[in-house]
Amino acid sequence: MTLATMPETLGEVSPKQFREAMRHLAGGVTVITAGRGDERTGLTVTSFSALSAEPPRVIVCVHRASSSLDVIVRDRQFGASFLAAHHEDVAARFAGRGGIKGVERYAGGAWQTLPSGVVVLGGALAALDCEVEEILERHSHAIVIAKVRSVFAQGGSGALLYWRGGFDQLGWSLDTADLSKGG
Repeated sequence: MTLATMPETLGEVSPKQFREAMRHLAGGVTVITAGRGDERTGLTVTSFSALSAEPPRVIVCVHRASSSLDVIVRDRQFGASFLAAHHEDVAARFAGRGGIKGVERYAGGAWQTLPSGVVVLGGALAALDCEVEEILERHSHAIVIAKVRSVFAQGGSGALLYWRGGFDQLGWSLDTADLSKGG
């Protein structure tokens, strides 16, 4: 943006303007899972972040109208799976694309149930077992602060990102890395 395109006065920012600006900020894609059995649900988020390492705490922002929030509030726990580039289909399902809801979002994934009952995606770059510590409601979202009970870091290449309104990849896929080596 140049000074010529800058507004002359500061005014109220519209939700549309805000969303358009925020789409330029790439975010890692995380699937939040909650519930048990046929009551399992979940959502795709880019608003997941570390709050502190000592003690290990995370925050995730969940729209207050999300049905997953009710389950997180009730059960006081959730799983967080950091998606790799090849998990775009999982991200799309948990984002509700195609009208997919609830337990149907788990179709086609290699899910693992942890001793706490939390479900995480097998093959995720990393997965966390989280216990809700506090929930703060602000505007359209709930800010969920959680204790990290356990970490499963598998690593891999090519983290899935959300950028400019769609999914993209951070880093090289294994195939691309092999090609760059001449293999």
